[in-house]
Amino acid sequence: MKLGAFHYVSKPFRLHDVRSLAKAASEKIQLRRENKSLRAALVGSDFISGFIGASPRMQTVFATIKKVAAVDCNVLLQAETGTGKEMAARAIHKLSPRKDAPFVSFNCGGFTEELISSELFGHEKGAFTGATATKIGLFESADGGTVFLDEIGEMPLSMQVRLLTVLQDKRILRVGGARPIELNVRIIAATNKDLKRAVEKGEFREDLFYRINVVEINLPKLEERLDDIPLLVSHFIEKFNQAFGKKIKKISPSALSILMGYSFPGNVRELENIIQRAVALAEKDSIQIQDLPPDLQELEFSGMKGEGLLTLAEMEKQHIARVLSVAGSNIGLACNILGLPRTTLWRRMRKYNLSKEE
Repeated sequence: MKLGAFHYVSKPFRLHDVRSLAKAASEKIQLRRENKSLRAALVGSDFISGFIGASPRMQTVFATIKKVAAVDCNVLLQAETGTGKEMAARAIHKLSPRKDAPFVSFNCGGFTEELISSELFGHEKGAFTGATATKIGLFESADGGTVFLDEIGEMPLSMQVRLLTVLQDKRILRVGGARPIELNVRIIAATNKDLKRAVEKGEFREDLFYRINVVEINLPKLEERLDDIPLLVSHFIEKFNQAFGKKIKKISPSALSILMGYSFPGNVRELENIIQRAVALAEKDSIQIQDLPPDLQELEFSGMKGEGLLTLAEMEKQHIARVLSVAGSNIGLACNILGLPRTTLWRRMRKYNLSKEE
């Protein structure tokens, strides 16, 4: 076992036990091959490490990130909370010529003007009461790299003026300092606000808006890329299996159907929390409906909104078609998601006249 054997049998043994162990070993080998095949397929597409998504919307985002990463310009990420804004910013940094320099993140929301100023620009010793030593700000510490400013729409107007000066002059002045410090950073800003409307209302400077919005990337909400849910679920199961020491293999079709019909106001972050809870509570080797939060267990949905409830056969056909679309030509992956043997899936596909590219 220590040298890598799957299991062992002791004499005398029954043939049934050997067959069961052989079947389990075969399934494990097959699963590893399918996972390897899936990773290879993702690497061959417009895939970015850290992001999970095979939907057309996400492939467009991946392609844009790769293009803008090579160009040293400022970027604005327009997206709702929980869609992966910082992950996108880190991807741009890692793919850029600045990848070996620091990546520094700062959330502009919920801080006073004084704290934002001190954190971003630093201060000299004695600049104010309590400044017992010189402090290097985040801009200065990220010299040569990237600064990610999350929730930039929450930044006070006075601080927007200082940020604009940094972008124009490429230098900063520490609080209480007299000597400007040359600066070489790339700014990636993110917000869930409509900054154009904020400019019209006088809540955000127009000149700063155009400085940070050289290229705008819109990250889709999870409900706009539902086809990615099976892949995300599989990724989060593996992640929390490792974290909790569990061996959950998959999610049941009924539980997955509920997730596919949910709107996810909290986006990918909410899905991650749901799967984290389910993996922690699951008593079987697959996530069941009872492992989902109570409000989701009671969720009723229709596969065709506004057109009434579907028959069981129609729902099954629609769900299999959606899973086949996500899995592409990887029938093994589709079987894992659906929890069906290959022969059963092939029979259902013939029954509903579905191809593996549905």
